[in-house]
Amino acid sequence: MIKSDRVAERMRELGMSQSALAREVGVTQQTIGKVVTGQSANSSHLHKIARVLQTSPAYLTGEIDDPREDAFIPPTPAEIAAQMGLVKVEEIDLSIGMGLGFLDENVMERVDRWIPEDWVRNFTHSAVAHLSIVKPQGDSMYPTINDRDIVMIDRSQQIIDRQEGIWALNYGGLGTIKRVRVLPDGKYKLMADNPQVPPEVAADGEVSVIGRVAGVFRRT
Repeated sequence: MIKSDRVAERMRELGMSQSALAREVGVTQQTIGKVVTGQSANSSHLHKIARVLQTSPAYLTGEIDDPREDAFIPPTPAEIAAQMGLVKVEEIDLSIGMGLGFLDENVMERVDRWIPEDWVRNFTHSAVAHLSIVKPQGDSMYPTINDRDIVMIDRSQQIIDRQEGIWALNYGGLGTIKRVRVLPDGKYKLMADNPQVPPEVAADGEVSVIGRVAGVFRRT
């Protein structure tokens, strides 16, 4: 968004009137007037206005504080990440357990994490917007998933179509990660990889799928 005060400041420094700026940019004085008064903060003429005012678009939009035309513009986090081969994946604190943990999507925390795209693509080709990472707690999925490993969940897959695949689930208001087998009567057998943890059987309607576990990053 254009900072109207910066446009007005540059006009004063250059001794330029609204009509003169409008003439140089090739628009009406009313158009420039709206920019200067803050009524038009998204002008399509930003680059022309910046050039005439001998500054940069980044200065007029408040991205940098140096008004020089050749001022250094630092790369954005997204640009740096792209150069490093990273993608942004949302980390969700669902308090998912291996056992069970309390699950309340209204209070769960979300934090953006930058992780290597190559690592993501080892497990899934789903759009990054459909992926989340979580740090589950407990030992019921040991040795496949250890306590506090980083687990990637593909939220685009919410229909259990892989017998004994590993899924992140909402089970009776609780978050859990389990292997799932669909039984002939439509119920779900929730199985732990830890042989000391007995399986549970859940009726259809007691379980909703958060997503498929697409990958595990082992924490050492």
